[in-house]
Amino acid sequence: MTTQTIAVVGGGAAGLMAAGFAAQSGAQVRLFETNPKVGRKLYITGKGRCNLTNNCAVQQVLDHVPVNPRFLYSALGQFPPTQVMAFFEARGVPLKTERGGRVFPVSDKAADVVDALFHFVKEQGVQLVFYPVQALLTQDGAICGVRAGGKDYPATRVIVATGGASYPATGSTGDGYRFARALGHTVIPPRPSLVPLVEDGELCRELMGLSLKNVRVSAFENEKKVFEEFGEMLFTHFGVSGPLILSASAHLRHFGSKTYRLAIDLKPALDEKTLDKRLLSDFEKHKNSDFINALGELLPRKLIPVVVQLSGIDPREKVHSVTRIERQKLINILKAFPVRIAGARPIAEAIITTGGVSVKEVNPKNMASKKVKGLYFAGEVLDVDAYTGGFNLQIAWATGRLAGLSAALEEDTK
Repeated sequence: MTTQTIAVVGGGAAGLMAAGFAAQSGAQVRLFETNPKVGRKLYITGKGRCNLTNNCAVQQVLDHVPVNPRFLYSALGQFPPTQVMAFFEARGVPLKTERGGRVFPVSDKAADVVDALFHFVKEQGVQLVFYPVQALLTQDGAICGVRAGGKDYPATRVIVATGGASYPATGSTGDGYRFARALGHTVIPPRPSLVPLVEDGELCRELMGLSLKNVRVSAFENEKKVFEEFGEMLFTHFGVSGPLILSASAHLRHFGSKTYRLAIDLKPALDEKTLDKRLLSDFEKHKNSDFINALGELLPRKLIPVVVQLSGIDPREKVHSVTRIERQKLINILKAFPVRIAGARPIAEAIITTGGVSVKEVNPKNMASKKVKGLYFAGEVLDVDAYTGGFNLQIAWATGRLAGLSAALEEDTK
């Protein structure tokens, strides 16, 4: 069997996994990385803790992939979350499972994950080349190498694992799309996903800096609910951010052609009847106070004037004069605080990119290009993306491993 010479372009999650498994399978592997260190984006995932997978079955992973989930059956089936967890634990990274199945290193340090991958590729004999790749080289319609740092490196296989276009400071600058287009591949235009949202209005600016915990956010597309989840969020000068908002953003994909709004349940633990009793109790305590001064035990101080404004109740009305109808208006605001959404923040602020190399032109059984012999793709450069919770990294590990094994072991990639 021919020993393959493989160039892996991109030293992130998918690229490191591809390089390590390709080398382990007997290939000669060079890993090309733009940054002076591998795994730059991994260091910042999960707020520096690295939510590296989700402790769930393969079908549940697929349920969290809104774009082209069927393409991932083979990759995920061969390297499911249980095996990903076993892989890292065997390399000295003890893991823990938190809310929603999210898996983190026990140390809460993303650096431990990067170190494990770095040692994995070095132990397998992967040569690291810290130059940006300028072009993929072909001869007679087949891959023959890459050009990096002004030098040509021969290769019988190339795995493109350059990531998307999010967080460009980490090296994800969309080069993979350029390489793919140059070789005749279709690239679905990249857009931001898992990204902060921009408000259509000025309410959020008034609440800038306010963080809310234990709230429930619902997102509506043309008045149809497309998302609902419980957790944390943050108001900013432009709109909203935080874990709940990033998750919601993955469901809001058609700005311009559809309308979007959020409804924030500020008191999800209380149904309307219980909340009304709570209001009556607070009002009794402050019966001679102005309405605006009677909500201090119920809401954060910064939120009170905005809620009062939305309720339509005169802030100087005495609490004992607030009617049942006015109280109901207040309850409506507390259970569905409205935020109209104009769009998303730029792709540079997104955690991941939706869009990428069309999966119709990639073989799901081996991640090989259907257009160019010897060319493979893995990770976020492909037109697949998932919701938050460790699912995107799970896709990167699985597609990277499959691409690496296939490139090393298969005689013909088309």
